[in-house]
Amino acid sequence: MIEITSHQNPRIKEIIKLKDRRGRDKSSKTFLEGYRLISRALDAGFPIEECYFCPSLFLGTNENFLLSSLEKTGTKLIRVTDSILIKMAYRERPEGLIAVSPTKKHPLSELPQVKNGLYLVLEAIEKPGNLGSIMRSADASGVNGILICDKCTDIYNPNVLTASTGAIFYVPFAECSSEEALCWLNENNITTLAATPHTDTSYDRIDMTKHTAIVVGTEQVGLSEFWLKNSSIKTLIPMNGKIDSLNVAIATSVILFEASRQRRLASVKL
Repeated sequence: MIEITSHQNPRIKEIIKLKDRRGRDKSSKTFLEGYRLISRALDAGFPIEECYFCPSLFLGTNENFLLSSLEKTGTKLIRVTDSILIKMAYRERPEGLIAVSPTKKHPLSELPQVKNGLYLVLEAIEKPGNLGSIMRSADASGVNGILICDKCTDIYNPNVLTASTGAIFYVPFAECSSEEALCWLNENNITTLAATPHTDTSYDRIDMTKHTAIVVGTEQVGLSEFWLKNSSIKTLIPMNGKIDSLNVAIATSVILFEASRQRRLASVKL
């Protein structure tokens, strides 16, 4: 086990650079912060190269077991002082654990093709918190794959990882252009449902038990003309109040769980 007590240690400086996208892109690494995120990465078989820890900042009693499990997989354990870990941390209240993992590419060719699968297309989602929250809902509702199109945020941004609560390690996803996504969906005969307020067709009136992809767009303006023109069906969430739209993460969750509900009922009937 290694122990670091100096703030000037080169290793510490390299980890701090991972808070910035340029540092992540240059090193092809990211960092995972906190017990829940690291334990889920370990459970999913996501590679973890190093784990920096400070026992005085632990929040619970399971951290030592996690460290032992990481060590068995070959992860380097590095003990640091509380001031160093606080300096490294992305959160205001660190939990005493920060791990370093390699990033990787996510080509469309690796996205699974599932019979009567449920897919999600995300066009130009800008806010890391929204992207992470959507991935969390996708995992909970049984999405088989996510197509992240024309991305505006780094998928390995610490805020994406944290907001996903580890779902990013479980839900298959690919990064591609909108044109590539549409081609893949058409080749696999997947019906596309474009979420937009510019229609009269409510989301709960559409059969989502077959091969289906739900398409949602950017926070500010929604879907582009490309998806509105090329999707199979346009659908909306009826709004009963004065506000005419929902946050994209919430809207996506509403539609996904309707699809999940329909599929659950369909499986019972079978």
